[in-house]
Amino acid sequence: MLDFATFEVVRGLHILAVIAWMAGMLFLPRLYAYDAEQADKAEPLRSEMRSLLRIWQHRLLKIIINPSMILAWVFGVWLIVIHMVGFDEGWSFLAQPWMIAKLAGVVALSGWHGFLAKELRRIRAGTSVRTGKFWRMTNEIPFLIAIVMVLSVTTQWTFGQAGA
Repeated sequence: MLDFATFEVVRGLHILAVIAWMAGMLFLPRLYAYDAEQADKAEPLRSEMRSLLRIWQHRLLKIIINPSMILAWVFGVWLIVIHMVGFDEGWSFLAQPWMIAKLAGVVALSGWHGFLAKELRRIRAGTSVRTGKFWRMTNEIPFLIAIVMVLSVTTQWTFGQAGA
């Protein structure tokens, strides 16, 4: 069957990848807000600061956020396979309400990630219309999604089952 230590290592690596992914997605909108707010600054400080912010944005996305998302997905899929095959839970494992909520959160976070990546291209092209206020208001979206995901996984709640 399955060595439980393998499961624990994979789960630990998944958690670490998710932490890095979340940290980056919480910080990147803040950099976007700072960038958008540079329009009010006087030249040449504005150009210099924008240049620096865009380097940070690019590096954060390419060096931290993208690789950690890939690792979170890889280890997450591995955990699903372990549950389905190694723990002999089969496909029904994916139909549990808490797992559906978790997977919906993964899809939502991945969508937000894609939105942030696309917005970086717009910012670099000078076609972004988003304001600093927009980025400050949406900055916590990943954290709100993570609350639902973490509580779903840690409580493994179900609907209509006594004692669950």
